[in-house]
Amino acid sequence: MRSLIVPAIVGSAVFLTACEEGPKPPLKTAHSVADDQSQQGQTGTWMNAPARSNGADTRTLTSGSIQIDERILKACGNLPTAHFAFDSAAIEGTAAEALNALAKCFVSGPLSSASLRLVGHADPRGGVAYNIVLGQQRAGSVATFLSQHGVTENRMGTLSKGAFEASGTDEYGWALDRKVEVYLKD
Repeated sequence: MRSLIVPAIVGSAVFLTACEEGPKPPLKTAHSVADDQSQQGQTGTWMNAPARSNGADTRTLTSGSIQIDERILKACGNLPTAHFAFDSAAIEGTAAEALNALAKCFVSGPLSSASLRLVGHADPRGGVAYNIVLGQQRAGSVATFLSQHGVTENRMGTLSKGAFEASGTDEYGWALDRKVEVYLKD
């Protein structure tokens, strides 16, 4: 029986990989998205967009967000909303400000002995494997940023859900799907 299960699993993985849509373009940074917008005559950037109560960027449709668990917000106080560019794991601008404040809370603040769980998500438009990798890159970039600001790596765990929990059907919904969720690790 075991001899049939392993080839079936390997075959399924090969099939899913083969079904992926061709190669994807390189990941974009916030600067390249802003450059694209200015070349097309659009104004505003993802970093200056106002947030809705759910932490999602609603001014532009190219952003995702870093969403922080209510328990962390209660302990750390009001943290700025953090955003990153479409198809990107880059942390810049307001995202850096928010994560810097979060790091301070976990290094010398009320959560200095707590651990984090970082969960990366993507919208459903890429292939399965691509979205898993992108979600992991997003969670990993948040972990890297926090570790560079004093949070020890052994206090953070990362996970990617890719597009498995995505529910968007248009640009606005897809922007809500692109996120990193920050939780207290229980």
